Amino acid sequence: MHLRRANSADIPAMMLIEQESPSAADWSQAQHEAMFATDDPAFQRSGWVVESSAQEKVSTEPTVLLGFLIAHKIDGEWELENIVVAEKARRRGVGTRLLTEFIEHVSLENGSAIFLEVRASNHVARSIYRKAGFEETGVRRNYYSNPPESAILYRRRIS
Repeated sequence: MHLRRANSADIPAMMLIEQESPSAADWSQAQHEAMFATDDPAFQRSGWVVESSAQEKVSTEPTVLLGFLIAHKIDGEWELENIVVAEKARRRGVGTRLLTEFIEHVSLENGSAIFLEVRASNHVARSIYRKAGFEETGVRRNYYSNPPESAILYRRRIS
C-alpha cells in the first residue's frame, strides 16, 4: 500500500469508491473539485489516498485506489469529513493506515483536536476510531438520511 496526498486526478476513482459504500458521504463532483480549488488559509481542506503498491499489482494492471480520507482545518481543529475504503480492500488495514497518517499530520501541524460524526450502525468504523483514541462525545438524532439514522460524535485531542 502506498499513501499520498490526493489530487484532482483522483476524483473519479474517489467517487466510484463512494458509490460502492452506502455509509460514505456522497459528495458531488463539484464538492470534490472544490477541495483542490481553494487557496484560503482559513479553510484548509486536505485529502489523502491509499493506492496499490507495485508489489500488489499484476504486471500491466494500473494502480488502483484502495481508499481515501478528506478533512478540513478549522482554526486549530480538524474535522474528518469522509473516510472510505473500497469494498475489495476492506479488512486489510487501509482505513487504519489513513487514520493513523491523518492523526500524525494533525500533530505535525500543531492541531489541537480531530472531530467527526459517523453513522450509529457503522460498528467497524466506530471500533477503528475507539482504537485510535477517539472518545464518543454525543449523538445527533436523525442526522443522516437514506436511510434515516443518528450520528455518533467523536473527538480526539492531540497532545
